[in-house]
Amino acid sequence: MRFDLTEEQALVLATARDFARREVEPKAAALDREARWPSEILAQMAQLGFMGMAIPTEHGGAGLDHVSYALVVAEISRACASTGVIMSVNNSLFCDPVHKFGSDEQKSRVLEPVAGGTKLGAFGLTEPTSGSDARTMKTLAERQADGSYLLNGTKNWITNGPHADFILVFAVTTPDPVKPLHTAMLVERGTPGFSVSLPDHKLGIHAAHSATIFFENVRVPSENLVGAEGSGFKVAMSTLDGGRIGIAAQAVGIAEASLEKAAAYAKERQSFGGSIANHQAIQFMLADMATELDAARLLVLRAASMKDRGVKHTAESSMAKLYASEMATRVAHKSLQIHGGYGYSAEYSPERHYRDARITEIYEGTSEIQRIVVANSLLRS
Repeated sequence: MRFDLTEEQALVLATARDFARREVEPKAAALDREARWPSEILAQMAQLGFMGMAIPTEHGGAGLDHVSYALVVAEISRACASTGVIMSVNNSLFCDPVHKFGSDEQKSRVLEPVAGGTKLGAFGLTEPTSGSDARTMKTLAERQADGSYLLNGTKNWITNGPHADFILVFAVTTPDPVKPLHTAMLVERGTPGFSVSLPDHKLGIHAAHSATIFFENVRVPSENLVGAEGSGFKVAMSTLDGGRIGIAAQAVGIAEASLEKAAAYAKERQSFGGSIANHQAIQFMLADMATELDAARLLVLRAASMKDRGVKHTAESSMAKLYASEMATRVAHKSLQIHGGYGYSAEYSPERHYRDARITEIYEGTSEIQRIVVANSLLRS
């Protein structure tokens, strides 16, 4: 097994790290405090090719691999977790499924501008009463005589929703109490009957706006279907396999920032005649943080490498997402503890990292769902 990066991956990582530290990190606290959408940062990221990293260049992307993508998400999230998840959703939850399941016309009309960063994508799966259990989905798309679909329903917690130009929406096209069939379809912002709520108020990732989206008799042409009618579950599950790599990478980035700040503070803070870094209790905390972070990073890179090789990676992506997200919460918790009272203050970054880390255990499949996925894979083998 190779653990070293290729020359291209190392260059991408160095570029992302330099950009994140120069352009993103100095603005992160203000973005969080003001809950401000980072439009100027996203424009710069588009120029760097970060909004469609693994999409071929002929479809507007950067033509890179998923290992490079995971490395960049971690670096951006290390500076600002909000910006990291905006990027992750655009790459993993929108560009990837449109590239994999979309038509040539969709790749030209929709994927090219979204992967290039001049347009923005979102992913519409979750509903007010439907999350992990897709059988309870209520959004309905009824086929009309002219072949189009009439879409009615609600999607909530849609990251990028208030700003997205296109949303990949999942709707029931064949109702059934036991095995309904779902279909994926592209809905463009501004379509009659499409409306968006005000951004959600959340514990963390304040600058990554999410919202509830309403569809009232929205007419969707048949050419906007992504994949065949009734294949929505397959599209969603395939998409989430890759999306979990992005969220796991986000968690790694948050943890990296937490550890970095904790180690620096431990060397500066004086107590009992020396820096607190000399105390074994602090050293043990830092050692545990570093070990868990490295383990999570390796799990993420393994899953990304498997995706690049075209190997089935459902369990491995879930393992990476499960471990990395829970690790990020633990590491952020220890970082806040090491900072003491300063860690609890909103004037310093540890409390932001602590708030941002928590969501990684919830979105794109809770930790409990990841455990089910991993256990099912284990028991089937």
